[in-house]
Amino acid sequence: MPAALARWLAARGCAAEHVLALDLAQAGDGEIWDRAVRARAAIISKDEDFARLTLVRAEPVAVVWLRIGNCRTSELLAAMDRAWPEIVRQLAAGARLIEVC
Repeated sequence: MPAALARWLAARGCAAEHVLALDLAQAGDGEIWDRAVRARAAIISKDEDFARLTLVRAEPVAVVWLRIGNCRTSELLAAMDRAWPEIVRQLAAGARLIEVC
């Protein structure tokens, strides 16, 4: 995900950090998951592996799975802007996996 997404989230009042800022750019999915558990954070990713982890890991980590394919950052942010009210609603309801298409 582009670092611009973390800035986009921060502009909406969310605490957001990019994996680069956390020195996790080369980390495996399990390490990123464990960090999200400790931080009580959600994961936003295009990686289907995180979606699968919601099925096999018991920890309460929410995953926003962006299923929008390769696109420009501006297109990704526009998709997030359209989906944001529903993402917020589902997170508040306790959803563990939120798909954005």
